[in-house]
Amino acid sequence: MNRYTRKLSLASAISLAIMTSANSLAAPGPSEEINEARQESQILTTYALSRHLDTHDLKVTVDDGVATLTGKVSEEVSKELAKQIALGVNGIDDVDNQIEVDADYTPTTSSGERSYGEVVQDASITAAVKSKLLWSKDAPGLSVNVETTSGKVTLLGSANSQGAKEMAGMLASNTYGVEAVDNKLAVDETEKAVMADAKEETASLGQHISDSWITTKVKSSLMYSNIVHSSDISVTTRDGVVSLNGKVASGAEHALAVELTRNVQGVTRVDAKALNHS
Repeated sequence: MNRYTRKLSLASAISLAIMTSANSLAAPGPSEEINEARQESQILTTYALSRHLDTHDLKVTVDDGVATLTGKVSEEVSKELAKQIALGVNGIDDVDNQIEVDADYTPTTSSGERSYGEVVQDASITAAVKSKLLWSKDAPGLSVNVETTSGKVTLLGSANSQGAKEMAGMLASNTYGVEAVDNKLAVDETEKAVMADAKEETASLGQHISDSWITTKVKSSLMYSNIVHSSDISVTTRDGVVSLNGKVASGAEHALAVELTRNVQGVTRVDAKALNHS
């Protein structure tokens, strides 16, 4: 093979290598495609969990860090929400928001079936109500099963007094996301003596509940509330005495914050002098 032929062969090989390399760079590899599919799935799942977007027929495609959104919503605020959710996903640098705003658009609803978002929301409500009842000082007087369907909470079981039943209903109705409460707890005063012993035992154990545990449960109780704005309230506990500091919008919100705090196991007293209201 002469020198010219060798040079031509070498040039051809180099050109082929460059073309192959360029093509491999231009076409997304399997890992990139998988990552984009995950991003699309994450955005759509968040839409499904949103109470404002779960019934809308929205579509998402992701290409090289840009999420393209299509579909219809009835309000501009829903379109903006969809964009912000997409931008919040790791790796999304920009959003091409092609969602159409149509004031006459009616989201599709299934025939009596709850959406995925509603199922998750109901499960979250059930967990929150159960937690609040578990932390409650009245828990030894309650034997409650909690069921939630489309925001409606049903309380089943028994309470050893009318007061315990009413407290359970109040804690449930005050939980974020709850639309209504059907309090079917039966008052069984024959168990009052047994429950009283259990409550006394719990109160005794409450003396050993740590201040940090109390603070955490009080914060959670306030956070779960659909009335109290917990982000404006700081909570500290010392020897079972809980201090609430911050600002609330009204006297009713102030009273509810104190009541929710007082109801947590281990709380001996509530100091709300620094919790101001307008």
